Amino acid sequence: MAWNEPGGGDKDPWGNRNGNKGDGPPDLDEALKKLQEKLSGLFGGSGKGNNGSGGSSSSGSFSTLIIAVLVIGALLYLFAGIYQVDEKERAVVLRFGAFHEIKQPGLGWNAPLVTEVFIENVTEERQYPSRGLMLTEDESIVELPITVQYNVNDVKAYVLNVRDPEVSLRHAADSALRHVVGSTELEQVLSEGRGKIADEVEARLQQYLDSYGTGILVRDVNIQEGRPPEEVRAAFDDVIKAKEDEERLKNEAQAYANGVVPGARGRSQRLLEEAEAYRAEVTSRAEGETSRFLNLLAEYKKAPEVTRERLYIEAVEQVMGNASKVLVDVEGGNNMMYLPLDKLMQEGANASGPARATLTQDQLRQISDYVSRQLGRDNNTRQGVR
Repeated sequence: MAWNEPGGGDKDPWGNRNGNKGDGPPDLDEALKKLQEKLSGLFGGSGKGNNGSGGSSSSGSFSTLIIAVLVIGALLYLFAGIYQVDEKERAVVLRFGAFHEIKQPGLGWNAPLVTEVFIENVTEERQYPSRGLMLTEDESIVELPITVQYNVNDVKAYVLNVRDPEVSLRHAADSALRHVVGSTELEQVLSEGRGKIADEVEARLQQYLDSYGTGILVRDVNIQEGRPPEEVRAAFDDVIKAKEDEERLKNEAQAYANGVVPGARGRSQRLLEEAEAYRAEVTSRAEGETSRFLNLLAEYKKAPEVTRERLYIEAVEQVMGNASKVLVDVEGGNNMMYLPLDKLMQEGANASGPARATLTQDQLRQISDYVSRQLGRDNNTRQGVR
């Protein structure tokens, strides 16, 4: 028989055995009391006893405390899952240990104990400084400081692929630096070769990080001035000084060569040109003498006496033109005849130049006539004496 049928009022599950036998709603207070009694029984409560009113009051307080604890726990659970992602950050969300999504900047919530959130800065330029002893290609030890600037390029790979990306970065940077320095001579490491070394280290380091899957992007590699270890600094300074002296001497020798070689080449070229000019002059003079002799020969064949006299006069002119005094010795005579050629030469000489000039043909004829007369007079005198 159903409890709501006639005669089934004593089986009302809400405890309304005697009153309210109609179709009205059940008593909620009675229902809550029943629930509290059951909860009290589950947590060790005594339920109804001899002291029914006291037991009911204590069980109600305890159940209220339990409910308050549950509510506070739920609120704490909700607040514990709230997180904030800034504009320069990205959040990697894992659900039950597996990758779920990447959260963009903004406010988010995750279920604690179910999801994990890793927030990383992806725009900040981070730096990794390092300093260590390196062995160069020529077996020299050098202390080389380095600074690596990088940021997070792939936040998922940065969080999930490598346990500690910065440790991997340090190991990769040391390996790349030692590899490059080990194939470079000491002079290049300490001088202008540092820029090239930095570029090679950056390329090799990025290759290592990509192969590891770290999600790190290398922005720049700066290599500061290298220095030798303190234990060998004195010997190192001597080596550097010797190399500087060697370079200085090479530069001086090169400068001397640059000054001497062009001068020698210029003198050689000048001698060649002078020799060529002398050859051309001698050839031209010989050709001119030949042509003159042939012309003179033709004239001599036409008038031998005139030509002979002309040649004699020209020869006398050439000889006497270089002399200031002429003494004529008469054969068989005791005196010498003096010709005042210096006076004649001074008359034709330049006033500002030296007292030296050439005799003209007329003067030579006069001199020749004068000599002939003197010679004839001397001959007559000798004949009269005899």
